Amino acid sequence: MIAPAGVPDTRLARGIQILEGFGLVVEAGAHLYDRYGYLAGTDADRLADLNAAFRDPGVRGVFAARGGYGTQRIIDRLDLAAVRRDPRVFVGFSDLTVLSGRLWTAARLVSFYGPMVNWTDTRTGPTEIESLRKAIMTMDPIVLTSDPAEPSAAVSVPGTATGTLLGGNLTMLQAGVGTRDLPDLHRAILLLEDTDESAYSYDRMLTHLTRSGALRGIAGVAIGQFTNAPVVSGQWTAAQAVQDRLATLGVPVLGGLRIGHGNGQLTVPLGARATIDTTTATLTVAPGVAPRS
Repeated sequence: MIAPAGVPDTRLARGIQILEGFGLVVEAGAHLYDRYGYLAGTDADRLADLNAAFRDPGVRGVFAARGGYGTQRIIDRLDLAAVRRDPRVFVGFSDLTVLSGRLWTAARLVSFYGPMVNWTDTRTGPTEIESLRKAIMTMDPIVLTSDPAEPSAAVSVPGTATGTLLGGNLTMLQAGVGTRDLPDLHRAILLLEDTDESAYSYDRMLTHLTRSGALRGIAGVAIGQFTNAPVVSGQWTAAQAVQDRLATLGVPVLGGLRIGHGNGQLTVPLGARATIDTTTATLTVAPGVAPRS
């Protein structure tokens, strides 16, 4: 359990309880409880914990304590040789999109876009706990069905598409343009979600990704949660802005997936083979773990 970005709080206790309920032994990084401004310790100390987690042969899973901001500051010094030498599970989302992207681009390591250890029971209950457990501890395929109650469910372009599921938080994906963190999305299913962003922000970020060429050749788009997106009378909603931007790509788009910062957050493996089908309103993802050889 490490904190490469923001400072965790008392909610860690609940997350640890859940992981121990899976039968896991939870170890805290040496600097997990440090504080350096708005960061969970200095860059050197957060990096030391991150690299230690991927170097220790006794560690089989690395879990981010929380997101926020800060992973970008240390990602270029990740020990990629250690990652390649002994692959292991990594779980995180939001700011940790940066780490998931680097694990894929540099080592083709599948990671898991799911809840932080800084657990919020009002947002994630028994169904979401089981989703995390199943994703990281079984070889069952993962099937998510679009939830019509999610604001992003209004975004849809009909069709079926298959490709590698890649992406994560839209803000972090856009910030990754021109870096080694943004995966090659050619023939991929792009996953995106975000929180506290206005409709024009979604527009701006998707426009930048399009103009940069990052979306050229994608197979389809799977859309998670638009959490706390302001609604302004007489203007587009976030869903309408995203629909306008994505409809021009000519690929299937499925919205309404409970992935991201909102209530009912489910877990999916990034880097695994996936299919979106707008007729059945499903995202089906191959398992992200395999037996150790």
